Amino acid sequence: MPLWIVICGLGLTQIIGWGTTYYILGALSQDIALSTGWSGTLIFGAFSAALLLSALISRQGGRLIDRIGGRRVMIAGSLCAVAGLTLMGLIPHPVAYAAGWLLLGLAMRFATYDAAFASLTQIAGHGARRAISYLTLFGGLASTVFWPLGHYLALNIGWAHTLLVYAALNLFVCLPLHWAVLHAAKGERAEEHIAEAAKKVHVQGRGRRVAIALFASALALNGLVFSSISAHAVPLFQGLGFGGGDAVFMAALIGPSQVASRMGEILMGRRLSPMRLGLIAFGLLPVAVGLFAIMGFSWPAAIVFAVLYGASNGLVTIAKGAVPLMLFGAKGYGEVLGMISAPNLILNAAAPLLFALLLGVASPQAALLIAGASALASTLFMLWLARLHPQHVPDSI
Repeated sequence: MPLWIVICGLGLTQIIGWGTTYYILGALSQDIALSTGWSGTLIFGAFSAALLLSALISRQGGRLIDRIGGRRVMIAGSLCAVAGLTLMGLIPHPVAYAAGWLLLGLAMRFATYDAAFASLTQIAGHGARRAISYLTLFGGLASTVFWPLGHYLALNIGWAHTLLVYAALNLFVCLPLHWAVLHAAKGERAEEHIAEAAKKVHVQGRGRRVAIALFASALALNGLVFSSISAHAVPLFQGLGFGGGDAVFMAALIGPSQVASRMGEILMGRRLSPMRLGLIAFGLLPVAVGLFAIMGFSWPAAIVFAVLYGASNGLVTIAKGAVPLMLFGAKGYGEVLGMISAPNLILNAAAPLLFALLLGVASPQAALLIAGASALASTLFMLWLARLHPQHVPDSI
């Protein structure tokens, strides 16, 4: 099957997969609270528990993909999404709601980016970087599609029936597509690419462990900032003195900036090594915060911040797939992604609450600068990794 068909099919499943799991509460949380009377702690706490579960099984999930192939694992992920969404939609009870989110935690690990990147690597080997870039372009549309769709469906059929519609999308669209386009994503398929890549020198031994730790740290600290600010984008901008309409406009710039940065990487990324791409991706975030502060948190500065902030996240997603492939190769790629993703998922689960507590004791300006310090630390970890492996950086740093 031509690779572009695989990418398009898998891309559609990523839009639906992210939109019907990770982005659910962006559109439905208020409707859930109003119709059930549940507390925000329950509504968002179950989501955090799902992310934590994804983190705890991240390495094992990657190892499973390496062993039995991405096709089977992503089909299982679709089934987990169907089960979780159906449970929450049919039984609007706190216990069923929490259990449904735990099933969605499995779905997020087995049917979104990490599993998709590993599946593409099993199909395309070391040529998977371009495929990963194209795939993230699809995934970046998930919130753009599903936030308004979820809001519309909730107004017309209620949040519970909306979740049943989401379950049907996973059952009748995602599952068949995973079955149809991932024929070559089999565990034994990866062995062919291992032989093909035997001539390439990859990081081994202690250097491998250090590289994994450094990249995981960079990714986790970057994700901590992005998850914190994304969860509080509108109130954060309002706390900085922007009106409600302006705050929503600034927050709305983030999504298009993500997609635009990924399109730019597709058009010009061939000139960049994955390591250079990672340095740019992680470096944009502290630059965004720094410029926002230097320009006095003004209206033009807010636009610059939102654009650079979104661009950073868009490129980090690509770097997350490309840098480990370059450093460690196709062998055990799924497990490596799992190890790298686990700290990031744990901090993602805690980030919204931590940032809310920070906003409670510090001004929005101070909270943003503290987030900027975390972003700077993530960039320094990435720079450290690049210094240890200068052969993967074509130009001097």
